[in-house]
Amino acid sequence: MTAADERLRRYPFNLSEGLEIDPAYAEARSAPGLLRVQLPFGEPAWLATRYEDARFVLGDRRFSRAMAAERDEPRNQPYRRPGGILSMDPPDHTRLRVLVAGAFTVRRVEKLRPWVREIANRLIDDMFTAGPPVDLVEAFALPLPVQVICELLGVPVADRSRFRVWSDALLSTSSLTAAEFARVDGELRAYMADLVVARRAEPAEDLMSALIAARAEDGDRLSEAELIDLCIAVLVAGHETTATQIPNFAHVLLARPTLYRGLHDEPDRVPAAVEELMRFVPLGAGAGFARYATEDVEVGGVLVRAGEPVMAAIGSANRDESRFPDAAQVRFDRPDTAHLGFGHGVHHCLGAPLARLELQEALLALTSRLPGLREAGEPVWKTQMIVRGPRHMPVAW
Repeated sequence: MTAADERLRRYPFNLSEGLEIDPAYAEARSAPGLLRVQLPFGEPAWLATRYEDARFVLGDRRFSRAMAAERDEPRNQPYRRPGGILSMDPPDHTRLRVLVAGAFTVRRVEKLRPWVREIANRLIDDMFTAGPPVDLVEAFALPLPVQVICELLGVPVADRSRFRVWSDALLSTSSLTAAEFARVDGELRAYMADLVVARRAEPAEDLMSALIAARAEDGDRLSEAELIDLCIAVLVAGHETTATQIPNFAHVLLARPTLYRGLHDEPDRVPAAVEELMRFVPLGAGAGFARYATEDVEVGGVLVRAGEPVMAAIGSANRDESRFPDAAQVRFDRPDTAHLGFGHGVHHCLGAPLARLELQEALLALTSRLPGLREAGEPVWKTQMIVRGPRHMPVAW
């Protein structure tokens, strides 16, 4: 067993601006054991940086998310975020996940492809009409997933712009005070509660109506608070990460024009490109959502004691040379793309099939219709957010 290094490292390592991955991760992967890190708030944690260690922590049932509610969870902000489904363990987690999973099966999501393609191409038409330069985020990357997830959830068109403010606040790391965060969270919950009341009175063909119906069939399976939490989780997670990854993918590809043009010439390679870019882009500013050991567990040769938190650095794990040869290169011919970009284990991203479809259609629309796309200025990067990506990205063609 490896001797544990108890020295505390300040964390996270990455800067908010850009998509570079800090060299500290490569150093950690090459050294034995786990890192001991201290986030701005909360107790110290172990950090798993290698692929096998991160995958193990994410998938092993001896690590609990629910225990975080009882502890001073490592975090970047002073306030505690509402738990919801991401802070549950089985069987409670399983009970809620099953209710939503039916809406995001690969077969059901695939039926949405023509509609998503139509939205993507309509947005490209609007970009042509506006003429260059345009902000790729505002004109394309944000409205595509927002329109899709709001339509699925049943959010009225007139209200969709409000979710940008709420989503930014919920995913902020330190730009809000605890009081400000509580106010924004309260506004969103009040809005969602009103929408639930409206959908209960007049059901529609959307996910919210389906969740309400599931609760009505067996009232003890889904409480009112759980219903609201689920709708918020689906809404925020369902658009923010995809809206961020679209310009991230574009930024990576436009810096490698041969790869971008290759997708124009061979559009059937787009699905492989999405998987490779999910692996390559370190979306998170750092690891999050600590898992607590429910008993003594050995990870990476280190004995993690019961009650100690471990964080999985997914961005680092996806750059692990022992799992992905040439990990620092973008390769669409990579034979193994079993990345952790959508997580792993019981908390594997529920909306992964929808995210994949949206990212595929976004890349297909951009590369097929804008083969001469280029950045028309420096991107303005998000700061003090859980995810990294451009807030504005001027492009021309």
